[in-house]
Amino acid sequence: MRTDDDRAGAPPAGRWRGVREVTAVLVLSLTAILTAWCGFESSKWGGQMSIQFSQASSARISATNLDSQARDAQAVDLTIYEMWLQARAEGDDELAGYVEDRFTPELAVAFADWRADGETGRSPFAEESYVPVGQADVEAASARADRLFQQALESNQRGDRYALLTVLFALVLFFVAVSERSRQEWGSWFLLGLGMVVAALGVGLMVSYPVLV
Repeated sequence: MRTDDDRAGAPPAGRWRGVREVTAVLVLSLTAILTAWCGFESSKWGGQMSIQFSQASSARISATNLDSQARDAQAVDLTIYEMWLQARAEGDDELAGYVEDRFTPELAVAFADWRADGETGRSPFAEESYVPVGQADVEAASARADRLFQQALESNQRGDRYALLTVLFALVLFFVAVSERSRQEWGSWFLLGLGMVVAALGVGLMVSYPVLV
């Protein structure tokens, strides 16, 4: 038979209920803050993605324009080289020398290498040393466009991850809210604990993601 002292030493059910309610309020408050933060980060990464896509598009347009200029420069080199071939075929060494003196620096380097190889190649344009003016700029602009496009895709993925975290934290809010409606104390604690586990998982994922402010 329990005495009055035994009953006085036993923890009242109301005290545990109070602990659970306070814990639920804390979890709800923290989850609301984390949800807002994830929404903010998702929005920031979405904006970053748009900027990077725009920059990638501009870089791609620049690369296209530079490529057109490089092709025009190569067309000029081809025209001059054809004049040299014609003069040589006609045996007009003076004209051939005159034309050769007016080669562009890019063609002159490749022409010298072609001559050094005994003119075994198809033409100076087949030499590795021939790089049309602006070709290096084309490659640099294309590489920059590719890099920005890849960064935009990464920003989009990061924004999606933060958006998914808001869904995860919404699940936490659901579990904690339902725990307050359970008629069984053990059921309330179970749902609250489940919500806390999901919240811990969400926090663990969140701290592993890059932050953009």
